[in-house]
Amino acid sequence: MELHTSILILFHTLLISHVSGTDVLKSDTVSLTTSGFNSLIIFNIGILANGDIMYYSNTAGSKDTLVASNGSYIGGSPLSDKVRSFKSGNNTGIDRVEISMNSQHVKDLMSSPGPGNSTTLYQNFEALKMAWNLDAVNNDDESIYDVDSTVAFARMLGGIGYKYTIAPYTNTAFWVSVKTKINSGLDSPLLDRVYLQCYDGGAGNDPKSWQSSLGMKVVPLVWVTNDSKPSQGTTAAQAKSRFAGWNKGAALAGGGYWNDYDIERMKSSYAAYGDVLMNVFP
Repeated sequence: MELHTSILILFHTLLISHVSGTDVLKSDTVSLTTSGFNSLIIFNIGILANGDIMYYSNTAGSKDTLVASNGSYIGGSPLSDKVRSFKSGNNTGIDRVEISMNSQHVKDLMSSPGPGNSTTLYQNFEALKMAWNLDAVNNDDESIYDVDSTVAFARMLGGIGYKYTIAPYTNTAFWVSVKTKINSGLDSPLLDRVYLQCYDGGAGNDPKSWQSSLGMKVVPLVWVTNDSKPSQGTTAAQAKSRFAGWNKGAALAGGGYWNDYDIERMKSSYAAYGDVLMNVFP
């Protein structure tokens, strides 16, 4: 049986406007790990100009936290314990946790000091992977689109032991080039997942078309019911119809949602959204 991805995008960050975020320490861990999802992406991570890594809490009463600096994890045990808990315990169905960021500062850091294993950036990502038990880094670039630095950064992460994923909504040619160059010459793909945004700016995206261009299956994402852009919101029933239609047109790698904050804010059901994915992608 083919494994399909059922994914939930977590903890909205500053990368996309209009929605506040949820502090990872305050999120509903039980619902996240018992509602049929097998993958989570934390969208609150940013690279600073010096190669340090910041976690942006984006929640009233919480604070931004520097989590990796000078090659060491400094984010504290409550945060690392919380993130690690998504893949631990008797009830969790989560087997993959990713962090996502845009390409801010990546181009400059790949130019100088470069992607070597002696750099602060390399060692910070190595420390964060160990502290949070991470599996992959996701690229949500929506403005910079520099192929060479993106490939160098992905290859650096691969050397640490991460997988690399992308979350495009436009600029197909850029992502095709990135995917091809990152995976070129490798025995197994480093860039192993594509989370296609099918909402807001990517509302008109056709997963079948993207799969044809990229030469690999994709995981389309829809936006759950929300009060930020209600017209972009999708109920569980509507999500089922969309995923089933797309999957019928061209077999997909799975499906997923943006984001947990809106599920909790709108008092929607994690289980209802998770059941959709288990039904459409058994």
